[in-house]
Amino acid sequence: MFRQAMLFIPAFFMMLYLVCLPFGNTAKADDGYFRILVLGDSLTSGYGLKQNEAYPAVLESILHRYGYPARIINGGVSGDTMRAGLRRLPFHLRQDNPHLVIVALGANDALRALDINATRKHLDEILTILQDNNTPAALMGMKAPRNMGEAYIRAFDSIYPEMAQKYNVPLYPFFLEGVAMVPQLNLRDGVHPNARGVQTMATNTAPFVMSIVHHMLSEGQ
Repeated sequence: MFRQAMLFIPAFFMMLYLVCLPFGNTAKADDGYFRILVLGDSLTSGYGLKQNEAYPAVLESILHRYGYPARIINGGVSGDTMRAGLRRLPFHLRQDNPHLVIVALGANDALRALDINATRKHLDEILTILQDNNTPAALMGMKAPRNMGEAYIRAFDSIYPEMAQKYNVPLYPFFLEGVAMVPQLNLRDGVHPNARGVQTMATNTAPFVMSIVHHMLSEGQ
């Protein structure tokens, strides 16, 4: 009985939040779901996996289990860089009208050793767009491959905490925590997580996401 009551609480406040949203934010809230867009690359699109094994689907399942009626929108495109995600963002804001955007980009920038200043600039522009649109954001941090050289690693890894501090957005330090470089949690390419790896990512990050949603509900954002 107590567990049922605890599960009811998030759903009740979620519904209250959606009902009280300004008109512009309720244009696509008819289904009563709290929409979370995950703007990402192949790590979120579900490369090599079934659709229900992709990170957004697994995360959504976990949130539902804890009583959060959230709809996680898969905004992952395989091969996308920070710049590509920036170019897609306005479309997603119009099409999906999310209540929260999780930015999970940058892995391909690091793998291709793209210019760090450009990656930082593009993430800065993504967060500016979200800020100007009054859409809350969260960051999934990435880390450069450890064979890229100390200077590159230090500069790349610093992008996410710097931008999180500048825009005062929540940061999960490393999206692939506990999965990167673990053979049994990745596909044969050693880069993309397999179904077990995605489950680990979703399990690790779910408390982070739920805490943001809970805060938004309690603050009435």
